[in-house]
Amino acid sequence: MFGVVFPNRSFPMDASSFTQIDSTHWILDMTLFLGEGYEQVKEMCIFLLNELSLPSGSALAVYVQSPGSPFQYCGAVHTACPSAVLALLWPKPGGQMQILASESPPPTAKIGISIEDPTTLPALNMGQYHHIEELAMKVGENLFNFMQSFCTTEGGKLVVPMDILERWFKKFQERTKRDPEYLKQFSV
Repeated sequence: MFGVVFPNRSFPMDASSFTQIDSTHWILDMTLFLGEGYEQVKEMCIFLLNELSLPSGSALAVYVQSPGSPFQYCGAVHTACPSAVLALLWPKPGGQMQILASESPPPTAKIGISIEDPTTLPALNMGQYHHIEELAMKVGENLFNFMQSFCTTEGGKLVVPMDILERWFKKFQERTKRDPEYLKQFSV
């Protein structure tokens, strides 16, 4: 029905590489597949094998789950869009679903595939949204750290020079021109 490729990490795999839970759900245990480095897998290409492989009016949704976390939607493919490269933004491990090791085997990271009605899926590609959000947070953190080095306090308030944003942006631009690899530190 479908195939997947983890760019620079795998050969094409079909649905038989996944554990089929029922007629509409598949799971790939990333810990067994890749070991402990699942969070280093940042994207996945999923594709339909042919136009008849998916029931009419359906979509194939992709979800990721870190150990002990709930599944998080990443995106979907359907007959009008039979392939996609999806950002895999793994949720933070743990949380409400954390299971004690003494109760059962430790939880593992998983990719879930599900046949669903496309009208029930989020309109936005949430994986891409979270990717942009994390990137913005890293750039914002860089700006904050730069500003902090010029801050003073007056009356319980932080005071920064008026031209601090201009100075930061100029330094940021110069650094990216000198070192093209610099921007890679901001990728998620």
